[in-house]
Amino acid sequence: MEQVVDTIKYTSQKEPHIQKAFMDFNSAVLSPGKLSTKTKELIALALSLSSTCEWCITFHVKMALESGATEEEILEASYVAVLMAGAPALMHITIVKDALSSH
Repeated sequence: MEQVVDTIKYTSQKEPHIQKAFMDFNSAVLSPGKLSTKTKELIALALSLSSTCEWCITFHVKMALESGATEEEILEASYVAVLMAGAPALMHITIVKDALSSH
C-alpha cells in the first residue's frame, strides 16, 4: 500500500494536472450511483486480480473493506476473477489473503 501512496505523491508532483484529473475520474467512477461503492470496489478488485496488478489488488481490498465488504464477499469476487482469468488470478489471491490479514 505504501508503494501506491508513494506513486501518487510522485506523479502528483511531476504531473499535477494529470494526476488530479485521474483522481477526480477515480472518485467519480467509484461514487455511488446505480451500483454502490462497495459493489464497484468488488468489481475493481476482480479486475485487479484478472490483470494481476499487485498494488491494485492490495488497494482495492482495503477500499472494499472500507466500503463495507466482508471477507466472504471479497473472496467471492476474487473467484469471479479466477473464473474469467484462470490460474494467474488464483495465484494472486495470496495478495488478497495478505491484504485481508493486515487490515
